[in-house]
Amino acid sequence: MPGIIGKKIGMTSVYSAEGKATPCTLIEAGPCVVTQVKTLEKDGYEAIQLGFGERRAKNTPGALKGHFEKAKTTPKEKLAEFKGFKDLNLGDVVTSTVFTEGDFVDVVGTTKGKGFQGVVKRHGFAGVGEATHGQHNRLRAPGSIGACSFPGRVFKGMRMGGQLGNTRVKAQNLQIVKVLTEKNIILIKGSIPGHNGAFVLIQN
Repeated sequence: MPGIIGKKIGMTSVYSAEGKATPCTLIEAGPCVVTQVKTLEKDGYEAIQLGFGERRAKNTPGALKGHFEKAKTTPKEKLAEFKGFKDLNLGDVVTSTVFTEGDFVDVVGTTKGKGFQGVVKRHGFAGVGEATHGQHNRLRAPGSIGACSFPGRVFKGMRMGGQLGNTRVKAQNLQIVKVLTEKNIILIKGSIPGHNGAFVLIQN
């Protein structure tokens, strides 16, 4: 499906004529350069590879340097493939004009990493709730996690403490409120995964 690579800037509010506030996320969408055109004959499928963001040449591997030189562009920081584009060639530029106000899009990003967290923060456990009757240091504990000698193990999928965040997430059916084509900025209603400055993929 047609799409574009963007960078999350932050959030703001858009007010209607009646004064209703709509929370929106600002995304710097493009300009993206076509760095590779994949065909059915050569690659087994049709897709367009886009590059976004500048990368220092001295930190770019030699193989990637040749890849970008073939597209006659500077090294890019982020690469992604999209299907559905028509009549694009190496070196062509894709901007935010691929979207219009009112479109519904899917946004793919990586959520904020929050490290190792306990069951209260990770799964919404309530904890013991009371500190009396000998409950020492058990207010945020998970409690019993399974049986005794049988089966003698913890079942897969048990809600316990562990890594929270830093996962690839797709937020679906988000509406585009405004497209600022001169600045390549898209305002999307609601929040999207990732920290400010994180790369996201916007798909139609």
